[in-house]
Amino acid sequence: MSFTGKATYTAGATLPEIAEDVADIVSIVSPYETPLLDHLGDAPRPAGSTYHEWLEDTLLPNKDTIDDPGVDSSGFSTSFDVAHGSYFRTGDQIQGAGSKELIFVTGVAGDTLSVTRGYGGTTEETLSDSQTLHILGNAALEGDDAPAARFSSRTRLGNWTQIFTAAVRVSGSELAVRKLSVADELDYQKQERLRELLRDLENTVINGISPQATQQGSGTVRRTMKGILPTLTTNVFAPGVDGFPADTNLTELQLNLALRGVWENASSRIDTIVCNGYQKRRINGFITSSRSYASNEDAFRDMVSVYESDFGVCRVILSRGVPTDTILLLDSSRLSVLPLAGRSFHYKPLASTGDYDAGELIGEYTLELRNEIAHGRITGLATS
Repeated sequence: MSFTGKATYTAGATLPEIAEDVADIVSIVSPYETPLLDHLGDAPRPAGSTYHEWLEDTLLPNKDTIDDPGVDSSGFSTSFDVAHGSYFRTGDQIQGAGSKELIFVTGVAGDTLSVTRGYGGTTEETLSDSQTLHILGNAALEGDDAPAARFSSRTRLGNWTQIFTAAVRVSGSELAVRKLSVADELDYQKQERLRELLRDLENTVINGISPQATQQGSGTVRRTMKGILPTLTTNVFAPGVDGFPADTNLTELQLNLALRGVWENASSRIDTIVCNGYQKRRINGFITSSRSYASNEDAFRDMVSVYESDFGVCRVILSRGVPTDTILLLDSSRLSVLPLAGRSFHYKPLASTGDYDAGELIGEYTLELRNEIAHGRITGLATS
């Protein structure tokens, strides 16, 4: 071939001697991470039915509340009503929340307690309606008969499984042609759809809810699992509600109060904090003002990956699935995402009736959230 003297910049991209230069990578910008699922890991066992159940139990309560509006104006009353008289026995020492006075229970009739005020020489203090009463313990008489047996009943709780599916279909021509950056189009489509299903599973685990009727599903009703947020109803903290600090911008005081609130109600310690990007920056800000740097440091670090308090060492997880105004406080040892036996994500080839290969990615999963009172959430926070 004779010398032409042409340069690449004068040849033009359409000339046959100029080969295409395409990087051997397909870049994906859409979010597909599943940080919460990655943190929880694979479940130790599968679910055995479309309705997965587990057992929970509690100890006999050691606190109750006064349910007697008249106690506010009756001075140092020697009898008053409580919300649950069955929690108390004659011989109990009780104490009102925030009070140093000890009270001795001398009799229980329904929900009415007869008591000795200022027990043991303690100073009598005014009680109020809805005040919490702590049962310190019971004093038995020497040589007395055994008291009436008391016990708690185990409860069965459960959640429905939800089917996640995505179809894959690739034409024969698409399979035959040589492609840039992709060795097998069918495998590539499987990977893409699986990423999407995993992303959807995490979002459903956090936010999903079951239908009000026909929860088992039918030919016209789709079966859906109940997620974390709709399940958590006991330890819900919101600015300005029930004494929680009114600041809508998350503070370390609020986070600690919420962790303490869960700790007071349950025998667990929160080990996982899950939040979105805005609230994660608020948590990072806890340490910003107290950071110091040497003159030779040129890197600014402002990130909290682990938050340690008296009430637990918490891994801070950043997840797009959590609403912007919410922070989840979880005990990960009581959380599992279980596949129905034999129904973890898999590819099922489908019969082809034409010039294409077809299949379906299928997975069926449920959330097992044990002891709802062992978790909590903060809601109603500022979002900007």
